[in-house]
Amino acid sequence: MAKASNLTRTDVDSSFESQLSVSSRTSNRSLRVAEKERRKNQIGDPFVLALKYFSEVEAGTPCLGNDVLERNLVLVERVGLSRGLPPEAVSVMLDYAMSLRMGGATCVRVLKFLIPATVVPQEAVVRAVSWLCVGKIAISTQVLFLRWVLTVFDMIDSKDHLRAIYGFIFSFVTEENLSPYICHMLYLLTRRESVRPFRVRKLLDLQTKMGRQPFLLHLLSLYKVFSPELVTLALPSRMRSGFKNHNSTWKVALSAVQKRNNGQVSSDISLTLGLKDKTNSRKRLPSQMGSLLGSSLALCYLDYVQDDSAFLRLNFWLGHALHEEFLFCSGDGGSGSSSEALHFLNRLLSTQHFLQEGFSSTEGFLYKFLNVWDGSLLRPQILGLLSDIPVVPSSCISQLLFEPLMQLFFTSTLFFKCSVIDCLNNMLLKWLTWHSVYSLEDGLDISLNSHTPMNMTLSGFMDSVMELVRFVGRLATVGLQLEGCHSLLLSFILDFYETVCDMFLKYGLPLVVMPPAGVFYPALFATDPVSVDRLSYIMYRWGGVVTSTPLRSCQHQQAFHISRQTCQEFNHYLLFMVSCLWNSKMFLPGMAIEVDQELLALSKVPAPWTRFDLIHHPAFLGCALDFHHKVSLDLISIQWNWYMEFLFSQGFQGLQQFVQSSINRSSAAGISGQRGSQPTSR
Repeated sequence: MAKASNLTRTDVDSSFESQLSVSSRTSNRSLRVAEKERRKNQIGDPFVLALKYFSEVEAGTPCLGNDVLERNLVLVERVGLSRGLPPEAVSVMLDYAMSLRMGGATCVRVLKFLIPATVVPQEAVVRAVSWLCVGKIAISTQVLFLRWVLTVFDMIDSKDHLRAIYGFIFSFVTEENLSPYICHMLYLLTRRESVRPFRVRKLLDLQTKMGRQPFLLHLLSLYKVFSPELVTLALPSRMRSGFKNHNSTWKVALSAVQKRNNGQVSSDISLTLGLKDKTNSRKRLPSQMGSLLGSSLALCYLDYVQDDSAFLRLNFWLGHALHEEFLFCSGDGGSGSSSEALHFLNRLLSTQHFLQEGFSSTEGFLYKFLNVWDGSLLRPQILGLLSDIPVVPSSCISQLLFEPLMQLFFTSTLFFKCSVIDCLNNMLLKWLTWHSVYSLEDGLDISLNSHTPMNMTLSGFMDSVMELVRFVGRLATVGLQLEGCHSLLLSFILDFYETVCDMFLKYGLPLVVMPPAGVFYPALFATDPVSVDRLSYIMYRWGGVVTSTPLRSCQHQQAFHISRQTCQEFNHYLLFMVSCLWNSKMFLPGMAIEVDQELLALSKVPAPWTRFDLIHHPAFLGCALDFHHKVSLDLISIQWNWYMEFLFSQGFQGLQQFVQSSINRSSAAGISGQRGSQPTSR
C-alpha cells in the first residue's frame, strides 16, 4: 500500500511539472511572438529608421545632394518641433550633431530642432560637452550648444556626472565668447567642494582683463558664499541679474510641446539602438529649488541657519520662473491664466510672508510686469507681491512704480482703485515696520543695517516714504473725483491716512504729512457718518503728533521741527472743522470756503451757515432726527450737551475724541484768530 501510495504521488508530481513546463514554454513563445511583432512594427516606423540612420551614419558622408539625409532630417525635425523628441532620440541626435560627422551646417540645424518631450539624459550632455575639446566645432556653434544646455537645464534627469566634469567645463571660462554661458552653467552646477583657490584666482584675473562683467560677479558672489576667505573682492549688495535668458531659439517650440504633452512623458516608441531606456521624468514647476516654496520645514531651516547659498539659488530660479511664465509666455497668456500659476503665486506670497521679506527677483519681475499688466490678471496675487517690495530709492521710485500704477489706476474700475490704495497702505506699513526694527538695532542717526535688502540712510528712507505718501495723495484726489467721492474708495483712503498718522506716534519716524484738500473736504462733507467720524479721529491723532513733537524729539535726542507749512495746513483744517461742525460758521467771510452772499440768497436755504453743523450735516441728519423723536424737541431746540452725549453713545468715538480735545481746546484758546501760528497745546 505504501509503495502504491508513493508511486501515485510521484506520478502526480511528474504530471504537475510537465504541465508547468508546457505552460512556461507557451508563455515564452507568446513573449517571443510579441517581441517579434514589436520589432517588426518598429522596423517599419519611418521615425525609428531615421534615428537608426543618424546613429549608424559614418563620418565623412557627403551632405550635399544627399536625399536620404535630407529626408531623415525633415522627418526628425517635424517630430521634434511638433511633439518633442524622446530621451533616446535626444541622445542620438545630439551625439550626431556634436561629432560633426557630416559637417557643421547639419549640427546647427539639429540643435535648433532638438526639443525634448520629457527629459534630457545627462550622459548625452556629458558626451556632447566632451566634443568641445576636439577643436573642430565653430565658436558660434559652441555658443548655440551652450545656450541649448542652459535652456533645457531643468529637464536634465540628473546632474551628478556633469558636476564630475566641473573642472573640464571651467577650463572654457577663459574663452571670451563662451565665458558668459560657461559662467552661467558653472553657477548652476557649483557646490561647496567646487570652490578652489586657483579657480577664484582665475576669475579675478578674468575680471581684471574683461572688467566687472555681471556674469563674473555673480559667479564670484556664489563662490564668496561658500568660501568667503577666498573671495576678498568687495561685491555690490544689490546686482541686477547677471545671466540672461538664452531660450529665444527654442522658446516657442518648447512652449508648444509642453502644452501639447501637458508635462507628461508621451514617448510611445522604444528604440532598439542599444541605448539605456530612460523612463524617469519630473515636472518643471516646482524644480528642486522651487520645491522649497511648498515646504514650511525647509523654509524654517533656511531661515534659522541663514544659508545664503540656498537663498541665492532660490532667488535666481524664482526670477527665471517668473519671467518665463508671465513675461515671456506665448500670446494666449501662457500659464498665467491657469490654476498652476495661481497656486504658484499663492505659494510665493506665503513664502514671503513666512520669511517676512520679499525676494529681489520678485521685485525686478514686478517692475517689468507692471508695464504690460492689464490690471485684472491674477490681481490679488500681483498686488500682494507688490506690497512686499522693499524700500525703493526716491530717485527711481516714480519710473519703476508710480508711472505704471498711475496709468492702471486712472483707467480702472472702482474696485481696482480700492485694491491699489490698500496695496500701497500695506506697502507703507511694511516699510515702517522695517524702519522701526533696524532703527532699534542701529539708532536713528546712522545708516540702516547692511544686511537689509538695501543700504539706505534715514534721510533716504524718509524721502522714499514722503514720495509714496504724496503719490497716494494724488491718486486719492483724482480717484475721488472720478468715482464721485464713493464711500468705499474713501474708506480705503482714510485707512491709508490712519497709517500716515502712525508714522511718528507709533513707528518713531520724524515725518508729518497732511492730506491734500482733495481728500480732506470730501471726507468732511461725506454723506455717511462713518467717514466723518474717521476724519475726526485722524484729526485728533494729527493733533497728538503736533503737540507731542517736542517731547518725542527730546526722547530721541534729535532736532525735529514741523514745518511752518504743515502747521498752517493743520490749523487751517482744524479751524474749518470747528467752524463747520461746532460754531455753525460755514460760508461766512474769512472762512476757507467762501460763497457770495447774493448767491446764497438765491438758493433760498434758510441759515445756510448752519447746514453743516453736527445737527444739520447730511451725515448726521438721521441721528438728529432719531434724537428729535426720542426727546420730543424740534431741531432748533435741541440741547447740544444732550445731543453730543447721544452721538457719542452711537459709537462715534473718533468724533468724541476730536470734540473733547480739539474743539474745547480751540474754543478756550481762541483759535479763530491764529490761523498761521503754531497749534496750541492741550
